[in-house]
Amino acid sequence: MTSRSLYLGAALPLSGGGASALRLKPAHLTTHSVVLGMTGSGKTGLVMVLIEEALRAQIPVVVVDVKGDLPNLLLAFPSFHPSHLLPWVDGYASSDDPTAPEVLAAELAQERQKALEGWGIQEADLAAFRATTDIRVLTPGASSGESLHVLSSLERPSRAWARDPDGARSALSAAVSLVLRLLGRDPDPAKSREHVLLSILAERRLSSGQGADLGSLLQDLLDPPIDKVGALSINAFLPNKERKALAAALNTLLASPTFASWRQGASLDIGEWLTPKNGRTPAVVVSVAHLDDEERTLVLGMLLEEVLAYTRSLPGSRRLKALVVFDEVYGFLPPHPANPPTKRPLVSLMKQGRAFGVGVVVATQNPMDLDYRALSNAGFWCIGRLQTDADRARVIESLAEAAGDSGFAADELSSAVRRLSPRWFLTRDVRGDPATYLMQSRWAMSFMRGPMTQGEIAGALRDKRDRSSDGSVMSALAG
Repeated sequence: MTSRSLYLGAALPLSGGGASALRLKPAHLTTHSVVLGMTGSGKTGLVMVLIEEALRAQIPVVVVDVKGDLPNLLLAFPSFHPSHLLPWVDGYASSDDPTAPEVLAAELAQERQKALEGWGIQEADLAAFRATTDIRVLTPGASSGESLHVLSSLERPSRAWARDPDGARSALSAAVSLVLRLLGRDPDPAKSREHVLLSILAERRLSSGQGADLGSLLQDLLDPPIDKVGALSINAFLPNKERKALAAALNTLLASPTFASWRQGASLDIGEWLTPKNGRTPAVVVSVAHLDDEERTLVLGMLLEEVLAYTRSLPGSRRLKALVVFDEVYGFLPPHPANPPTKRPLVSLMKQGRAFGVGVVVATQNPMDLDYRALSNAGFWCIGRLQTDADRARVIESLAEAAGDSGFAADELSSAVRRLSPRWFLTRDVRGDPATYLMQSRWAMSFMRGPMTQGEIAGALRDKRDRSSDGSVMSALAG
């Protein structure tokens, strides 16, 4: 693993002086990062730059995409040639604009080249990034990207049961909770008798190397392979009538054509996702922009539980070994007493990830709806333009609590945030010197097309596969 620094853009001292290139040590991100900014502040662009720089430093990344912006990583073209942009110029001109698409693509390509070269990024850097990274886009419940088997920790046998049974048990518990939520039943592992029984039946199968698919669990409910649960007989713990009702509900779920799409595709195996292959550093984008709010919460709760289990299976480390990026975390990390399925694993990751070398980046344009007690674990803050005085006051107050004495008064920091232009951020790095400064994020190498539709994601992945196929053929001919 290289110790290459992360080239984020330019830093400008708050106390005055000239700007200098901002090259951050990767280890600074093990203390976790918060990016805040309203629409148009450059927040998503900075998040994209953080991902790109992690990948350039050979640090694998898991990305949660809620709005559809981050599949733009697929548009990291290897050159400045306008032909790369031609399929993506729709939306850059009004319907009555007579400009030909080819002309518009050439103008955008020129703008892209000028901006990137202004930051010292040459065509060779674009080609190297494309050649050394592997971008995957998973779309749970849809076929536009790779399918994702959301219940794989339940239905597919895993090596984790031999390597890290506690982590495997946590992932199993999350999967059982998801099933019970879909059935409209109590998902609480500590209180739900259905959760306890299904977990026991599933672990019995999984720990012996079998899968615990829902069909098998249905049969185990009707004809239990165990006599007792704890000190009670199985009939005393959950009477036969209630087990039959649960089995019938599972059968209805299994028969649903819609549910079938959630039970196929790639397994939720974070260790496999983050393993480099053929010299390429992986970034796995889990895109849930197409799902409704409840589906997003359930799927991302499962994903984050798996990430937490993976993190806990790692040996301790002081260097950054993986980055977890959650763009637009609004609604998924709310203040007490709200407790969506995403909150517990996110809070745990921000409390424990540093010890294992796993950094978390969360970003949002709605800072008032964040659990700032969880964010008190963050050591790298980037604050862009904010919508209201209340947003600014809350963020500056929380920044002061998280970072301690910055050497600047709160009113000075608030004034600096109020004057920010797009792509400028008030930055606080607890491990930096100086710790508080202004940052201008560099231009992203990926073409920032804006939110991608499901059809566009499918098309970009198709192009990626075609290029890989062409490359394999050319390699074979050259050999």
